[in-house]
Amino acid sequence: MTTPISATAGAAAKEAPASPEKRRWTPLSLAAWKQFINVAKPYWLQDQKRTAWSLLLLLVVLMLIETKLAVMLNNQAGEMTSALAGKDGDRFWNSVRTCLVILAFAVPTYAFYYYMRDLFANKWRRWLTGRFLDGYLAGRKYYALRSDSEIDNPDQRISEDINTFTGRSIHFLLIFLGSIMQLVAFSAVLWSISHVLVGVLAVYALVGTVVALWVFGNPLIQLNFWQLRREADFRFSLMRLRENAESIAFYRGEAQERAHIDSKFDVVIQNFAKLIRKQRSLNLFQRTFSQLTLVLPSVILAQGVLSGELEVGRAIQAGGAFTAVLGAVGVIVDNFESLSRFVAGIGRLQALSMLVLPDATPAADDKHAAHPRIETRPGHHLALEALTLHPPQSERVLIKELSLVLKPGDALLITGDSGCGKSSLLRAIAGLWQSGTGVIQRPPLEQFFFLPQQPYLQSGSLRSQLIYPSESADLSDEQLLAILEQVHLPLLADRVGGLDAVQDWEKLLSVGEQQRLAFARVLVHAPGIVILDEATSALDSANEASLYARLRASGTTLVSIAHRPAVLRHHTHVLHLRGEGAWEVHDAGSFDFEQPAGQTRGIGAAPAPVTLAASLAAAG
Repeated sequence: MTTPISATAGAAAKEAPASPEKRRWTPLSLAAWKQFINVAKPYWLQDQKRTAWSLLLLLVVLMLIETKLAVMLNNQAGEMTSALAGKDGDRFWNSVRTCLVILAFAVPTYAFYYYMRDLFANKWRRWLTGRFLDGYLAGRKYYALRSDSEIDNPDQRISEDINTFTGRSIHFLLIFLGSIMQLVAFSAVLWSISHVLVGVLAVYALVGTVVALWVFGNPLIQLNFWQLRREADFRFSLMRLRENAESIAFYRGEAQERAHIDSKFDVVIQNFAKLIRKQRSLNLFQRTFSQLTLVLPSVILAQGVLSGELEVGRAIQAGGAFTAVLGAVGVIVDNFESLSRFVAGIGRLQALSMLVLPDATPAADDKHAAHPRIETRPGHHLALEALTLHPPQSERVLIKELSLVLKPGDALLITGDSGCGKSSLLRAIAGLWQSGTGVIQRPPLEQFFFLPQQPYLQSGSLRSQLIYPSESADLSDEQLLAILEQVHLPLLADRVGGLDAVQDWEKLLSVGEQQRLAFARVLVHAPGIVILDEATSALDSANEASLYARLRASGTTLVSIAHRPAVLRHHTHVLHLRGEGAWEVHDAGSFDFEQPAGQTRGIGAAPAPVTLAASLAAAG
């Protein structure tokens, strides 16, 4: 398909104001339960369901055994007390021996239960983290989320919130299951001793739970939600200082950075101060709620013991059963602090899952359904058809109705003032930006290779730097060393200790060496199209000319952003972006960086059915 270089005109629209972040409060309600189900359900219903249900069944069996042993120990405690009160030695020592036998089973059961609980949480975390990472990296959503004002610190949500979610989910699930077992087992004991005590217990637990939810519920969850976010923002400001240490040191910007970090830390402390004040009130309520249980059973049963109708041991037994049943029915009150933090974390994970997980992708897409999107079509070469480009979440026009075709072997230089949209156009070609209209026709991205101004160097060996982003390559060591020589790094391997040497490459190599290493990656992969975003800015003229000449000799199609006149001779055409959406196309041979001249297609010019390759042939 041949696309003409068409004329364009238009003024930039005003940038739309960023939408304020939506605040999500998640009370202990049906909404919180739905959020939990959305995040947790796949593990129990998909490929790991057999492991999940088997481990849960084993834990339930262990809990049943533990509950039965706890009831037996409580009975023996009452038996020993009655034996001492009655001065019955044989009865007492029989009870002691029985307790020791029960403990011989209870202790290993207890230890094995907690081991299996933590093992279960660890397996779930591994699976769920893998699922989120798959979605986070798929379709380069990690890049798209950078412009999403509603999702802060996705890295913290994946690394910490998932860990909390899986651990706390197992913890609370088992607590609630254990509470049900404890309630059934000890209620029978309590009912056999005193019906009145059971009634008092039911009313007491109900009142305590309602007060906890009504008075402390929503405020604590809100405060915990913001505490998680503000702690993550504070940690990110420290990471930013470390990652930009050299630039900050050159600027001597320590005072500014300290002020920025202090501002983030201040909101952490302020929110935490509110949190601990609310927690203080909850602690007072919880302690009062639990400590009264030391008195209530004795007060209710005192008359029966004093009148001789009830043995002292039975009163002790009833007190233990009362405490156990109250712990079961008051589980929300006792765990309210950690439960509120848990619910706040669920909301953060749910928000991230709606944007990155495969089964939630349609919902994420609905967010942008009302905005026009650039269409991408497969093709044998790169072509732009009436492309109008906006920044994400903005109506500002960077480029308006740009149409051109790059045939194999063409070389296009993109130039223009800072901020006119040069790098933005490369992002659109790469599929990173899709806000706008028009069509981008291109080969598969596997045939592209992008060279940024600051190359990315991963942690690993020199070999891994050369073959990145591939994990392996068929090239021999001799071929890799020859490529290093071609990019004028002949001594690099010997200097660092060989191809398998692992170094901190960003600190070891100068920016110019890093850019030459990036060119070596191009020679390793031999792509059909290379896009360079000021990729030679740190190179001297000789190195720059040599590397460009090597790429041109290979027949690779080039798209470059550069500002040096010397690179013109390595390109066939120039796309000059004039700002406010306007553009011009020139022959490279007749273009002047100071006074653009020559063949022009752009503002005020009539469309001409000419491709870059055809224009070159005509000029020749």
